Amino acid sequence: QVQLVESGGGLVQTGGSLTLSCAASGLSIGSSSIGWFRQAPGKEREFVVAINWSGTTYSAEAMKGRFTTSRDKEKNTVTLQMNSLKPEDTAVYYCGARDHPYGSKSGDDWPYWGRGNQVTVSS
Repeated sequence: QVQLVESGGGLVQTGGSLTLSCAASGLSIGSSSIGWFRQAPGKEREFVVAINWSGTTYSAEAMKGRFTTSRDKEKNTVTLQMNSLKPEDTAVYYCGARDHPYGSKSGDDWPYWGRGNQVTVSS
């Protein structure tokens, strides 16, 4: 059974940084893709950044240069580092996983999800 458990997040001021972690069990992140998505109140789920099985990462245009993701295969954990945060980054952040060498910017392509973690950026 695949489980994804997010940790981190919380409240930060504009311009600050936060780190989210996603600990996976039931699959190996070294042979899977892990993606981060977010959903703000009243809005649709939005792609943030993903890391492929090869370790290649790619992000949404709005997050380039601010959000990065990395993985620790020994700990089977993926981290989302968020810098220069803005109030519009406020959302619940989710990690997703798929047993596929490549990720996807569509949330419908990810069968496994964590429960989400709230990130709030105050102005």
